[in-house]
This record gives sequence, structure tokens and C-alpha cells, in this order.
Amino acid sequence: MTTSTAPRDRMPLASLSPSPRLRLEPTGSSRTLLDGGWWPRSTDPVTELPGLVLAIDTLRGPVTRLILSADGWDTHPVRLAVAGRILRLGYFTSQPLRLLTAICANRSRVDLLVVPPDTTAAAAGAAMIVAATATNLIRAQHIPLTLSASPVAAAEDAWEDEGGHLAGSRLASLRRQAIR
Repeated sequence: MTTSTAPRDRMPLASLSPSPRLRLEPTGSSRTLLDGGWWPRSTDPVTELPGLVLAIDTLRGPVTRLILSADGWDTHPVRLAVAGRILRLGYFTSQPLRLLTAICANRSRVDLLVVPPDTTAAAAGAAMIVAATATNLIRAQHIPLTLSASPVAAAEDAWEDEGGHLAGSRLASLRRQAIR
């Protein structure tokens, strides 16, 4: 057995994880805002990420790197052993809390909404359906807000957060829904 003097967060970690709760946009189009949604069971990346990586490997190609928010995870390992290879993990404060980006060997990327583990099944399912819809125009960080708030309030919050660039037709549509 070999030992390493590297800090624990620098050592590759391996884990077996259950099947991920994942919903992907079926066409694999590169023109979508999000490619789907993922509902992890916990905020432990060592437990949750291997199953997700294997699912993405099967559906979109081998994952080589994951980009995650610096917030929302219990630990921040920088390497993870999955299926006989080592993946690099990057945690960034600029990455939205509800967004995970997987970079694949074929240079494609998969952008996923990360649904918080404590979300109800109904809310998580609805959020993942929105995220996996090819015509979705809602950014990951706004999907939970959009589903839980009034449509007008959600649109106004998105407008402010995106610097006033919310599509006018989307705003009008949300206002019509609020009036009903």
C-alpha cells in the first residue's frame, strides 16, 4: 500500500453512488440554455458526483471536468476517481449556485440545474422538467424562484439579476399568467 503526503482535498476520491435523479433535454441540442436538471440526494460531492458522471458519460460522452459553485457543497475535492479515470473538479464563486457544468472529452458541455436535496419531489420534478425543455429561457438560478413565486415577481427578479435583459415576450407572458 502506498501512502501520500498530499492533503486530503488533493487526493483522488472514489465513491459508489446510487443512480442519479437526472433529466436531460432529449435532443442534445447545443442551442439550449440548460441541458437538464439533476436532483442530488445530499450535498456531498464524493457521494453524489460519480453516479452523475457515469450517467452523462453514457448519454453525452465521457466527462473530463466538472465546474461547480463554491457554495452548496459540504467539501471541495479537486479530483474524483470515476470509472478508472481521474476527473478534475473546479469550484468557483462566479458559478451560479444552482448550476453544474460538465465538460466532456468531445469538447461538448452539459449545463445542469442543481435542485437542492431538501426540495420536495413535486417541486424537484417540475424544476427538472423546465430545465430539460429545449425551449426553456429561464436560467438555472431562476428556475426554483420562477416555480415558487408569482410569475410577475419572478420575472422582475430575473430582470434585475440579468441587468434588465429579460426577453419582453417572456415578461408579457408571465404577466398574463399572473392575471389569470
